[in-house]
Amino acid sequence: MKILILNESRQIGLHAHIEKRCAVSPGTVSKLVRKGIDVVIEKGAGFHANYEDSEFERSGAKLIETADEVVSEIDVLACVNAPNELLASTLPANTIVIGHLDPFFQQPLINCLAESNITALSVEMIPRSSRAQKMDALSSQASLAGYAMVMKAANALPSILPMMMTPSGTIKPAKVFVIGAGVAGLQAIATAKRLGANVLAYDTRPVVAEQVESLGGKFLKVDIGETGQTKDGYAKALTEKQQAILADAQKDAIAQSDIVITTAQLFGRKPPVLINQQTLKLMKPGSVVVDMAALSGGNVEGSEPGKTVVINGVTVIGTGNWSEEVSRAATDMYANNIYNLLDEFVKDDPLSFQLSFDDDILAASVITHNGKIRNETLLKAYEGA
Repeated sequence: MKILILNESRQIGLHAHIEKRCAVSPGTVSKLVRKGIDVVIEKGAGFHANYEDSEFERSGAKLIETADEVVSEIDVLACVNAPNELLASTLPANTIVIGHLDPFFQQPLINCLAESNITALSVEMIPRSSRAQKMDALSSQASLAGYAMVMKAANALPSILPMMMTPSGTIKPAKVFVIGAGVAGLQAIATAKRLGANVLAYDTRPVVAEQVESLGGKFLKVDIGETGQTKDGYAKALTEKQQAILADAQKDAIAQSDIVITTAQLFGRKPPVLINQQTLKLMKPGSVVVDMAALSGGNVEGSEPGKTVVINGVTVIGTGNWSEEVSRAATDMYANNIYNLLDEFVKDDPLSFQLSFDDDILAASVITHNGKIRNETLLKAYEGA
């Protein structure tokens, strides 16, 4: 069995930015090789994660210049992002492609994978179950994103986060407001609190209040009627009326904050706008807003995908690709997710990826197989597009 790892910093995928992560680490390469899998890696794949080619070689991988050398021989293509359509169309039939395929917003690519008879496994679709936790790439990367967003905000703030008492006077702790207490939001709360800030948070799911408070944050209570979460733990979309009530209730918290971090993203849909221009004007000059969802539509009116802008004296950060700010840790965590996935489903006699759609993880995450798109939720989204 042979697995190919791309050097995604060559911009071979769908995204214009230079990818800094890699789908394997030297540690996971060693474990894959011990399992009997041949690992082939494009040279330079780990460069931006500070892993040298020689480390992968010592771990048992074979290095190649380009994917063209082996693409006709592989069984699995493991990526961070989705491959482009040109590469997808050259893969052998029945190749298993694993990665962040962004399926709801990349219909042409998904159609290409299906037409090429590729079995595509989208890591975004892995269910949030206890058994799947070790494979949950969305959560591992979101946790790092929460940390990175706080650090970027702290660097942009013209003050400090902790209280400081000196003979020259006392500096009060910064006020940080985190909107959305999912994986990224909870990590942002924990990081800001560790750095000494006063932290307030809000989420449409009252059930997470206890988690916020356990991290030392305060939970903003707003009555917007019935809310909740999906079976996979995602926040449900709000009605327009609920959004209006929430926006009004959060104005004071936003206006009084030095840093606001928005983390609201809806699975398979564009994110909601949480902060409009009028609310931004209420913030003090020098305040910082980080829009986690800037690349997919934005939570903040005026944020620009991939950029940091200043609006009425407020720095709005929408650079995105948050976990790549800590690319070594992001690579290690994602590589472990990929290894755990392969370890679960690659079996002996003979060594191969065992596809069984009776398995809840594969039933949810495998989106193309046998020449068809097989995920009903995805098909409905395409029909309504």
